[in-house]
Amino acid sequence: MIHFVVHEPGDVVGVIVVEGIKAGTDLVGWVMEGDSTVNIRSESDIPIGHKIALQDLKSGDTIIKYGVDIGKVVAPIKKGEHTHVQNVKTKRW
Repeated sequence: MIHFVVHEPGDVVGVIVVEGIKAGTDLVGWVMEGDSTVNIRSESDIPIGHKIALQDLKSGDTIIKYGVDIGKVVAPIKKGEHTHVQNVKTKRW
């Protein structure tokens, strides 16, 4: 079963595509470019459509999703954690 999708190997987040992801769940992600998979343990409950960190990220790091810079980390994020407005902000403001 695929739990999250990653567009490109350089992305630092994946997007959850199933309901009910709970902390401690072993997840399988599909990397579209190259048609490969990646395994991660969820460290947070994550709603469908939200992001999961694929690596540890520190404040100031850039979030790459779908090969695009979508913002910066404003609070440390551990691999497997929910990545959303509580720890990522746009670079526009």
